[in-house]
Amino acid sequence: MKRSTGSDFIYQLFALLLSVIVVHTIYVAIIRPNADAILQHQMERQAAGEAYVVQRSLYVVMRDYEQEACFVLMLWAMAIMGYKARQAMQERNMLDRSLLNISSGRSVLPDDAREFSRPIESLPTQQQGLLLPRVIATALQRFSTTRDVGDTSTAVKEICDNEGERLDSELAMVRYIAWAIPSIGFIGTVRGIGEALGQAHRAVEGDIAGVTVSLGVAFNSTFIALVISIVVMFFTHQLQLMQERQVLDTQNYCDDKLLRFLKAD
Repeated sequence: MKRSTGSDFIYQLFALLLSVIVVHTIYVAIIRPNADAILQHQMERQAAGEAYVVQRSLYVVMRDYEQEACFVLMLWAMAIMGYKARQAMQERNMLDRSLLNISSGRSVLPDDAREFSRPIESLPTQQQGLLLPRVIATALQRFSTTRDVGDTSTAVKEICDNEGERLDSELAMVRYIAWAIPSIGFIGTVRGIGEALGQAHRAVEGDIAGVTVSLGVAFNSTFIALVISIVVMFFTHQLQLMQERQVLDTQNYCDDKLLRFLKAD
């Protein structure tokens, strides 16, 4: 579908803002208060000299700013991929419509191209911008002009190849997000280890609470980032597979429903 770059940018911008608002609200209202309460309770028991086994809490694992940033990016990537998946479904639904009613055994001559273009021209403007109507309209126009079946077939292939390249390039932002998420996790690791080293003198004196919390930041941020990255990459590959199949099915549709019926003078 032909879409303006501006509208895509506006959607991605609002999706990012909404992701920040939603994730930050959850962190402020739920995750950080619970995590702080758990950590405070553990430090009190440790200060009292009680023997206890520290239980890993999901709130504590998710509490830091690096994890919050990773969840923001994940939600943003999901919003972008959901938008593109919806567009791919619209393209898929177009394949189920009878845009070409060419009876078996009939030959389509260059002078017949105008007749078969009318169903495409009668579609709403938004649907005319979908891949299949564009390919059919271009193929019929090329056949009417050049009166050459081979040239028409080349036009169909070129449009489908260009569409595949365009769809692949539009996933660049999602791929960047998938790369940025583990990078943010590693930043948390460096920050946590740096804080732990800065409190090493307190650990020597017997107070290991601060060092423990800092090392928790280091390992938890990497853990959450890698898990989120795996999820985002899975859905990215699924979306890419859906788009590639859509382009191939469109080309096969044109081969089966149009090109094999064309006959030059």
